[in-house]
Amino acid sequence: MPTFQSSDSLLALSRFVLSSESLETTLERVCDLALQAITSADLIGITMIVEGCSRTAVSTDPLAPEIDRVQYETGKGPCVAAYEQKRPFFIASTSEDGPWPEFRRMAAEHGVASTMSLPLMVGDDAIASINIYSRTPAAFGMAEAEVAQPFVTQAAIVLANASAYSDARSLNENLGEAMKSRAVIEQAKGMLMAAQKCDEDSAFEMLVKASQRENIKLRQVAERIVANAIERASGADSGLTDPDSSPVPI
Repeated sequence: MPTFQSSDSLLALSRFVLSSESLETTLERVCDLALQAITSADLIGITMIVEGCSRTAVSTDPLAPEIDRVQYETGKGPCVAAYEQKRPFFIASTSEDGPWPEFRRMAAEHGVASTMSLPLMVGDDAIASINIYSRTPAAFGMAEAEVAQPFVTQAAIVLANASAYSDARSLNENLGEAMKSRAVIEQAKGMLMAAQKCDEDSAFEMLVKASQRENIKLRQVAERIVANAIERASGADSGLTDPDSSPVPI
């Protein structure tokens, strides 16, 4: 039986189109396709550096992150090594002595007999590592890694694009929020300038002092001023507003 049946999974990856999918959903899709492609694999996980720490971002089985946990705690293991050294690492038998004894013991206790960890490379940089676990001893070696390379390469491209898309979307959302904040602040400044007969700098200083005094964001002060002005204007139209009161309280 061939170890890899990657053609369908590779085709699915090559056709993967980013839209509104989250980065986590994309990672899960890569794991699922890898499990389909690698017939000797029983568990698959993807290790990434998140906020400076290694962790299993997604996996096909909850056992995978439990097995991985010990190598993150010790900083030693095939998944970490594949990411840091940018090359494949194998364990032919977790029940035999060798590198990463803590990880071997944890894997063996969870029924994993052999492992293969491959870096996901984009150019000269590793962006993650994919960790492939089998309950069969000696399931993987360099021959299997070479056969899997087209899939791993395509997976790395998909993840890099997904990460860039996610970052770009976050940036766009942040920029959108910044533009909304600026718009409402400018609106509040204009109302204060008209009501207090002051210049732009003085109106902005009023907003800043109110923000500091109440310990709330400048945007919140501006939103309240605009909302109050709208409410008072509606009241004036209905004849319910005191004509002697300040039109823009702050």
